Amino acid sequence: MTDDVMHEDGGPSGDGPGHAAAFFDLDKTILAKSSSFAFARPFYREGLIGRSDVIRSAYAQFVYLASGADHDQMETMREYMSKLVTGWEVEKVQAIVGETLDDIVDPMVYEEAVLLIDEHKAAGRDVIIISSSGTDVVEPIGQRLGADLAIGTQVAIEGGEYTGEILFYAYGEGKAEAMRSLAEERGYDLADSYAYTDSHTDLPMLEVVGHPVAVNPDSELRRIAIEREWPINDFAKPVAMREQATKRQALAAGAGVALSAVALGITWYARRRGSRA
Repeated sequence: MTDDVMHEDGGPSGDGPGHAAAFFDLDKTILAKSSSFAFARPFYREGLIGRSDVIRSAYAQFVYLASGADHDQMETMREYMSKLVTGWEVEKVQAIVGETLDDIVDPMVYEEAVLLIDEHKAAGRDVIIISSSGTDVVEPIGQRLGADLAIGTQVAIEGGEYTGEILFYAYGEGKAEAMRSLAEERGYDLADSYAYTDSHTDLPMLEVVGHPVAVNPDSELRRIAIEREWPINDFAKPVAMREQATKRQALAAGAGVALSAVALGITWYARRRGSRA
């Protein structure tokens, strides 16, 4: 088996025969902002959160974008998310996200990330988005970007409402665990696979693949990437996601291919939840 050769910027070149995947973080890697915090205002308008939550979300996004979140901050976000969503109606959340997604997320998708995703798919690799944001946010974004799979933080559901119990937190070692599980289930060669993220807290995600790439890295990840001679990509050109989705749909229609969210609906955490039940 021949190995693919990476461009100096960490992008793929060639289409080697190995069954590999490209794993992408979402916030500050594909999106210029935090996907979870971006929905604070529509959630407020629909009565899911209060004004103080909007202010807290805005502050948290500023801190995250300015310096990157460390372990303690990520754990604080986990606890905050757990308490915040308890009692929310799942259908209502999904409806809000579906109705406002394009307006909220446009334009905050990095064009460089979109092109990179297309390169990987053209090379025959599955594209998987894995983010600490909630699954009801991650999956629709993944679908619009043409990802083969989208994995987010999964909260338990009972009677159509979130209980607040976090079944799977897509953060740190949890991301690496999901990647190893997917590799076993789908036959991915992780040594020939790629991973892209901005945060040093995702170091386990980068270390599990043969081609780690730092994207818009925080200071600690940039230091590590330089030390280990990993490629570093600095994305800076946000574009409208709806335009990318329209282009992808047109290309698929011209090729006689139907875009589908089937793979997005059969995600790793769903099987994990089923096994626990």
